[in-house]
Amino acid sequence: MSSIAIVDQNNNEVGKRDLNPAVFGLDADAGFVHRVYASLAQAQRGGTSKVKDRSEVSGGGKKPFKQKGTGRARQGTTRATQMRHGGIAHGPNADTSFVSRVNKKERRRALCVALSDFVRQGKLTVVDKIELAEVKTKGFVAVQSALNADAALFVLAEKNHNVELSSRNVPNSSVILDGQINLHNLLKSKHVVLTEAAVEKLEERLS
Repeated sequence: MSSIAIVDQNNNEVGKRDLNPAVFGLDADAGFVHRVYASLAQAQRGGTSKVKDRSEVSGGGKKPFKQKGTGRARQGTTRATQMRHGGIAHGPNADTSFVSRVNKKERRRALCVALSDFVRQGKLTVVDKIELAEVKTKGFVAVQSALNADAALFVLAEKNHNVELSSRNVPNSSVILDGQINLHNLLKSKHVVLTEAAVEKLEERLS
């Protein structure tokens, strides 16, 4: 079981904590994480692409040429799929679904593998708490700089009005609750900062 230092928001060590290996100690598995991430990203696609089939293309009521005697293949309409400006066969439509099934255990394991990678690379920081006296971007940036956590994902165990509002104008960083953490916001972050209470909740939910 690996341990990690717990720091305050000024990056002074205040203690140590053992991390649950079932959540923060898994081996790297880039292929598995990519498969789960691709499935989740694909599920967010909307069926917005649409083409017209032969029943929807305007025109085509008249037979383009007589049935016999031309030497050409017989045609009944200029809007058939093989004709220029005709309808499209088997094209996308608004009802197209891009969802590929990934079960809950796979999503949970991919999340744990990603968190384990952050621990292994030394890019996961555990703080005892994050508190700001007022809503001020400068205050949040000062905490971020002290923790050396640029482009970071800050995970809290409970809502903190001052911290959440102070982070809104900071580029490439975000503040979420432990229940909102997902593979997408983990993989687009360069650093993860967890409060000690958030670590406890994640270990309880994911182990």
